[in-house]
Amino acid sequence: MSADTTTVEGSRPDDGTAELGVPRRRVVIASLVGTSIEFYDFYIYATAAVSVFPLIFFAGAADGNESTALLASMATFGAAFVARPLGSIIFGHFGDVIGRKVTLIGSLLTMGIATFLIGCLPTYFQIGLWAPVMLTILRFCQGLGLGGEWSGAALLATETAKEGKRAWAAMWPQLGAPIGFMLANGLFLILVVAFGYNSVEHGADHVFIDWVWRLPFLLSAVMVAVGMWVRVRLEETPVFQRAIDNDQRVKAPISEVFKRNWWELILGTFIMYATYVLFYLMTTWILSYAIGRRESGGLGESYNEFLVLQLIGILFFAAFVPVSGLLADRFGRRPTLIVISALIVVFGLTFGWWLSPENMITDDGISAVRMVAFLMVGMALMGLTFGPMSAVLPELFPTNTRYTGSGVAYNVSSILGAALTPFIAAWLVQSFDVSYVGYYLSAAAVLTTLALILAPETKTRNLDEVTIR
Repeated sequence: MSADTTTVEGSRPDDGTAELGVPRRRVVIASLVGTSIEFYDFYIYATAAVSVFPLIFFAGAADGNESTALLASMATFGAAFVARPLGSIIFGHFGDVIGRKVTLIGSLLTMGIATFLIGCLPTYFQIGLWAPVMLTILRFCQGLGLGGEWSGAALLATETAKEGKRAWAAMWPQLGAPIGFMLANGLFLILVVAFGYNSVEHGADHVFIDWVWRLPFLLSAVMVAVGMWVRVRLEETPVFQRAIDNDQRVKAPISEVFKRNWWELILGTFIMYATYVLFYLMTTWILSYAIGRRESGGLGESYNEFLVLQLIGILFFAAFVPVSGLLADRFGRRPTLIVISALIVVFGLTFGWWLSPENMITDDGISAVRMVAFLMVGMALMGLTFGPMSAVLPELFPTNTRYTGSGVAYNVSSILGAALTPFIAAWLVQSFDVSYVGYYLSAAAVLTTLALILAPETKTRNLDEVTIR
């Protein structure tokens, strides 16, 4: 931490409640439910961006060229990641000035309203270019909401954690990512099976593409209502409440962060970088590669069959998030993440062996065993690297700028590691071969390893430290 910090006096809880009398289970539920809903909203767009939107929002604009339509859809997918740093600044400001609770409610509403409206949009064939324009605007609003959500949920967990158990407490909001993914893709799978949609055989004239795809977006309104009910029952975190009581808040958190914690911003951005690249390769890009037509460089698998394989893989993501929390509390953040990043480098170097068409395609389609094994390994690594992040990034920053600092680092990394990843990976496959996608992942993991080597160990850092004004 910067030398320009001091510590707010206060006690720490060692029983089952937060210092302001809030049961820990309520904190766990609030952080887990909220992030699950936010990631559900985010992932239904990711799934639709691969399977639906190229057919109804970009097919006309791309003159029927499937590859061009997919790349255009991937570009709008990335619009949210451009918005996320802005969301972290806006919501981070209010989170550091007003409080964590009210800001978390605002971010949830922003995401939920945008997602619901996407389900109401007319298509390109109804209003022309206005359709992709409106889709991009609402995707941008989704990014604003998620940009404020993650850091708030992470702080809610870490700032109420027991001594020595912050990584374990912080892994609960991280579980929202695999849960949201399973909810989003599980619902899509149920719908494609129920309505008999097959991406290999059917085109834009199928009922699923006509209107059924809208249901997951519209149903998000119900989930947001549940999340709101949970979050309005929260109280402010004890760490931030002490900053309020001691008049330690700052008027312009973003300027304070860039002035006093610019190095932590850089470190946090690159610490998170490989995690983003890995995740969006294992979810969005692999889906587009698997269901893409073989003449366009894909594997030609049907959408609903691949979703089953992907949902099996995501279980390993969820299973290894708690493992990572235990490891980070036991051995420290840096050693744990350095080892995991090294394993990601090795995994990236094996992409050609796993995924090349000559190895993956059989007489009966793709090798389900080989694909599931690939997804299991990748998702297990994802759980290990993602789990500690909601402890690591907040621990880099002082209390009165923590919401802004951790959010900006997390979401600037999303531009570098997530917004560009599906687009770059699709281009690498079309221009070279699938092994180059793995090289891209390995290079990202090397950069993350270097950032971890330069970063301090934050396992025992006092979260009550605040910026000296």
